[in-house]
Amino acid sequence: MPARASLPPSRIVFAPDSFKGSLDATRAARALADGWRGVRPDDELLLRPMADGGEGTLKAFAAAIPDSRRVPVTVTGPTGRRIASHWLMLPGDRPRTAVVELACTSGIELVGTDETVDPLATHTLGFGEAIRAALAAGATRLLLGIGGSVSSDGGAGVLTALGAMIRDDRGHRVSAGAAGLARAASFDGTDLIPPPGDGVLVLSDVRASLLGPEGAARVFGPQKGADPAQVDRIENALARWARVVGVASDVPGAGAAGGCGFGLLVWGAQLASGADAVAETIGLDAALVDAARVITGEGSYDSQSLLGKAPGVVRTYAEARGVPVSVVAGRFGVPAGVDDISLTEMSGSPAAALSDPRRWLREAGARLARKHTDRDSV
Repeated sequence: MPARASLPPSRIVFAPDSFKGSLDATRAARALADGWRGVRPDDELLLRPMADGGEGTLKAFAAAIPDSRRVPVTVTGPTGRRIASHWLMLPGDRPRTAVVELACTSGIELVGTDETVDPLATHTLGFGEAIRAALAAGATRLLLGIGGSVSSDGGAGVLTALGAMIRDDRGHRVSAGAAGLARAASFDGTDLIPPPGDGVLVLSDVRASLLGPEGAARVFGPQKGADPAQVDRIENALARWARVVGVASDVPGAGAAGGCGFGLLVWGAQLASGADAVAETIGLDAALVDAARVITGEGSYDSQSLLGKAPGVVRTYAEARGVPVSVVAGRFGVPAGVDDISLTEMSGSPAAALSDPRRWLREAGARLARKHTDRDSV
């Protein structure tokens, strides 16, 4: 009789983040679990794909929480083009929690390959429209993932969609984006929809303040296509915006998503570690009870992975429960542990790993399962 048939089943938790540029966290978790199941079909496999507030946050919640409901919505994309998007309603009557993701309403992936992006004009209006739709549908609590942005509008688009008015010194409404903020002279929140009664939690792994050398413009503007002159213009526009609304701009996380974190603070939201909030909401800690191992990972695992990103949060939860951790990553920027697997090394090259990530993640899952069997057999 094969050794695996005589061994007691184990509980194994799969909690990777996305492998950016190849697979989202949900598909990565499934591929790892498929590989493991091929070696140890009797084990209890729990999929808890992770996210930190960026792209894939909705899918992570939907995969981990049964009866979540995806709600379609059409919004104004970051360049002004109307786009089909969605948000997620979690099960339960009180609170009625809605998850809205900036990446799929105002994110960089929504910019068409044939579109010319003006870093001073992109905005978060669509994100605000999706939030408004969730509130209209009865949400009493919001989880807002703000990673993956393409704009630097200080969250002004969100607030505008929620009913605020931003005017110049002649009383005219300013245009969208940082260019409009450069002319902002007044902020009118009279018709601003109030936050829901059970609160608004903003999910992000960025701790940058709004302004300064480590702020939204200086650090993230170039990543969104801004040249040095445009970075200066964005910085000045965000500084003006902060003065107009009269809210402190040095709060950690206010600079996330081009200052969208700041705009949500103006609305009354609370900023939180995205990965921690996701882990709590999807029940990661409960899944780890009596687990024999947890497998996490991401595309590039480096020194930053342990500083609030999803794999680091998974490791913290696992260590508190005494559960061994394996990391599977496209590449390692730090020394890999004996129970870690590099897809690049396994496949032979970065190009090979990226060409068929599902295959190599399945193989990684199978290798870890064989290691687990060898330990159990001793």
